[in-house]
Amino acid sequence: MKLPEEFLRIMQKRLGDAFPAFLHSYETPACRALRVNTGKISAAEFAARAPFPLGERVEWEQSAFYVDGEKLGADVYHFAGLYYLQEPSAMCAAPLLEVKEGELVLDLCAAPGGKTTQLAADMGGSGVLIANEIDFKRAKILSQNVERMGISNCAVTCASPRTLAEHFGAIFDKVLVDAPCSGEGMFKKEESAVLEWSRENVLGCAARQRGILDCAANLVKAGGRMVYSTCTFSEEEDEGQVEDFLRRHPEFALLSMKKLLPHEVRGEGHFAAVFEKQAGETRRIKPCKISSNSDANRAFSTFSDKFFGEILPTDRVHLGQDRKMSLVPAGMPQPSGMFLFRLGVELGEWDGRVFKPAHALAMALGNRAARKVVLSREEAKTYLRGETVENNLSDGWCAVCVEEFPLGIGKCVSGTVKNHLPKALRLYHG
Repeated sequence: MKLPEEFLRIMQKRLGDAFPAFLHSYETPACRALRVNTGKISAAEFAARAPFPLGERVEWEQSAFYVDGEKLGADVYHFAGLYYLQEPSAMCAAPLLEVKEGELVLDLCAAPGGKTTQLAADMGGSGVLIANEIDFKRAKILSQNVERMGISNCAVTCASPRTLAEHFGAIFDKVLVDAPCSGEGMFKKEESAVLEWSRENVLGCAARQRGILDCAANLVKAGGRMVYSTCTFSEEEDEGQVEDFLRRHPEFALLSMKKLLPHEVRGEGHFAAVFEKQAGETRRIKPCKISSNSDANRAFSTFSDKFFGEILPTDRVHLGQDRKMSLVPAGMPQPSGMFLFRLGVELGEWDGRVFKPAHALAMALGNRAARKVVLSREEAKTYLRGETVENNLSDGWCAVCVEEFPLGIGKCVSGTVKNHLPKALRLYHG
């Protein structure tokens, strides 16, 4: 791998005697890891049934394992949301936020969703997690990953950090800022990171990060915590950024700072700093407005009675202008002035007469379904190809599962389960 000459000169000056070891790290393949979705299965249980070899656990994330296998994103368990493929070093930041059940948490620069889904697992399905991404296409991918992992307490927004700061203010217990950076820790994974690197880009990223951090500072309530992280090594974006932030924001204190370098750990490198906001305002939370319709709620109750074997409460069921119904997380603040990819769990769509369930409902709540079709791993491949499967259930909607884990929605008609897996998700080719 040919690295930028100026980058090498900077790192040699910075690392001194350790530079040869750093340079040698680029002669080895990039480290790969998966993180088990503990919202669906424990790490120990997944290790016992994993269909491919798992390596050692990742030191800073005990639900993660190093892996060497190929095409792990095409496995049935991946479609079921049992794990997330993630660079191991990148897993170090989210645990530093120390999220707790019941908290209001913001992942400010969230796509593609590795740290969002990591935070969600630590929150255990309680509290509210808002995952934001300013880029529309990347926000869509983020939303898809939240859906695949079956997260029920997360809203996905597409807005600028400034928009969020002006709308929400200081309401969040915890804020994660995994800022866009020059990506020096991505050199082995993405050739474009090498080609796009320049000293000017480093300084440009640092300037953008300052603006993002200033907005983030206004989103943390007094006594709250913020973690700032990057996947780069430049002092301007890491240690220097921390020093500048503390000068601009004396209301924050630095609790800790860590830097993982590729010659020191099994990973491609990451930086993270933990701050506590020791003074400042705490803004009152404006509760999310629930738009309901009695006819739509009755249609959903009729469905839930058959699908779940119980009538689910409708006090948090929101009917959007597009007739899509969502289960809003308890304690969700009002998300005005921003594009919403999801507001909790998308339950389905009401056409003015009947309720049609969404794929997201199966992924988040399908393990509670009274009506389900349970497939083996091999049988599940048929479903993931978009084909029908046979079953003796009575006619009606059902959750389709691989073993006990939901894959999506089907509709039983005369002994055949019609496939309602979204076409965009029919990616299985093996």
